[in-house]
Amino acid sequence: MLCAAGIICGGSAPLARPRQTDKEAGPAVTKVEPPSWWIGLTPEVLLLLSGQDLEATHVECNLPTLRVSRTQSTAGGTYLFVWLKIAADTKSGTAVCRIVAPKGATSFELPLAARAPTLGKFQGLSQDDVMYLIMPDRFANGDPTNDEPAEAPGSHDRSKPRAYHGGDLRGIQNHLRYLKDLGVTTLWLTPIVKNGAAQDYHGYGAVDLYAVDPHLGALKDYQNLVAAAHQQGMKIVFDIVPNHVGPKHPWVSNSPLPDWFHGTFEHHIDSFSPLKGSFYGKPGGQAIANDSFETLSDPHASPRMKRNLTQGWFFGILPDMNTENPLVEQYLVQNSIWWAETSGLDGYRVDTFPYVGRKFWANWHAGLRKLYPYLTTVGEVFHPDPSVTSFFVGGARRYDGIDSGLSTVFDFPMFFTLRDVLLRGAPAGSIADVLRHDALYVHPEMLVPFFANHDVPRFVSAEGSSSTKVKLAFGLTLTLRGVPEIYYGDEIGMAGAGDPDNRRDFPGGWIEDANDAFTETGRTREQQEIFSYVQSLLRLRREHAALRTGQLWHLASDESSYVFVRESEDERIVVAFNNADQARELHMALGDTRAQEATAIELLLGEAKTELLRGELRIMMPAQSISIFSLN
Repeated sequence: MLCAAGIICGGSAPLARPRQTDKEAGPAVTKVEPPSWWIGLTPEVLLLLSGQDLEATHVECNLPTLRVSRTQSTAGGTYLFVWLKIAADTKSGTAVCRIVAPKGATSFELPLAARAPTLGKFQGLSQDDVMYLIMPDRFANGDPTNDEPAEAPGSHDRSKPRAYHGGDLRGIQNHLRYLKDLGVTTLWLTPIVKNGAAQDYHGYGAVDLYAVDPHLGALKDYQNLVAAAHQQGMKIVFDIVPNHVGPKHPWVSNSPLPDWFHGTFEHHIDSFSPLKGSFYGKPGGQAIANDSFETLSDPHASPRMKRNLTQGWFFGILPDMNTENPLVEQYLVQNSIWWAETSGLDGYRVDTFPYVGRKFWANWHAGLRKLYPYLTTVGEVFHPDPSVTSFFVGGARRYDGIDSGLSTVFDFPMFFTLRDVLLRGAPAGSIADVLRHDALYVHPEMLVPFFANHDVPRFVSAEGSSSTKVKLAFGLTLTLRGVPEIYYGDEIGMAGAGDPDNRRDFPGGWIEDANDAFTETGRTREQQEIFSYVQSLLRLRREHAALRTGQLWHLASDESSYVFVRESEDERIVVAFNNADQARELHMALGDTRAQEATAIELLLGEAKTELLRGELRIMMPAQSISIFSLN
């Protein structure tokens, strides 16, 4: 998801090589989607050909193991759908298929390859992982030659916050050692597919779903990055957006089918819910900080109340894919399979998840999991209420009889709560209240807690923040249950207000940068202090299984403090959080708790003092602090 002010997208360029039999006007193929496929992956592939005069009367390929079972010409011959059956004994190579049409004949090519070994690929995420969110254009410039591609003149200018700045895939690969030393295990990159205009650095306005944006590199650069990450024992999550494309995608002016989108460029509804917050009892006159997904999880809401969310153009700008159309569905499923197979990625971050119909998600996941059973999908459900976010997670059929198949969601309820507690003085016990709702999830241990991402102001720049508060945010996020996410640069306390200021360049990612925060000597004292703290937390998490996979138990919770235990089979870890401006002492009886057998306690991180006396744990916590102990 991205803010409306940042949505401007551009055009696309044809990829396929046209081959005509007649030099005069007649059939021509300018693009083939998908541009390649694999033998033994699926028994059939749906091809979408773009070009002219493609009203095919006959399509035949040069290999006997390939059979065209069906064709459908649309948009006056601008598009041709071809259903191609691929026998298991097909040989690797490039298939050449001939199209016969009333105005002549032409041909197209489709490379077919044997599947590469799958060992070490498609791994999915586990509780051992820590995710690190990167906007590739803003992280590091590894290849200056792609800063301003020939097809995008004037798009590169580091002085403009909405222009391309030159970061790319090679820049990320060059800094894998930094990320591994920090302690993260998984990289989530915002979309790398081709966008079009000078302001589309963010990647959410696609104009070609099968091409890497030339500002970021080529497909080979992405494949190299995934392979290099895997060699380092790291994983890659691909940001996929089945909900919409950019407004300058070629489909918008001439779509493959009349109902390829919900509505048209001239006539469409927007994605904003028509219901006011007061419909569900929220006070009027308050700014809305989240999307109104209550209607989607409400079995009593009428279709009219939900239509804007699932059929509206995002922010009224981004064309909404009609995922109820079977051909759109098959196209998008195949697109996800193609990116997985061509790179070996390990999971998908799914943008704007609730805005797409749930039947599509069930089918999309079924298509993926048939081939990649361990692939993890993480949905974006921007909402503070666990009863809403949990509705979209898979593993259970909801009131509509549908299991979405989604592995997990980003823990937006915890995000909102952490910011309320740390920045706005909300009770520390609000954290326990969010955790109380874990019973709503099939696998709460796979939720993704976080305190910042690319759609909200940087934590350190928020009102009421400080470097101390940043440490508290990290301390909680990296010790609570789930698979935590870190936003690039937060580990050095990067500043930034709302979009696009929250997407500044990582210092040191460009040769001309005055300071290189990828190195200890290049960081300021405050940057190094935060970096070292995060590194220490991640080291503790790596060394203590209880902090990764242990069951979470409450010990104490009130206005200013929250104390909890993470328990595994072999150890118990206590995390004590004090949000008060002054030190305080807590006495907690351990009888009938998971810590009752403890006879000794060891400080692992922080400055709190502790005592174990006759079944009682006493913790003397400094003001605004987190301390971590091991109970023996």
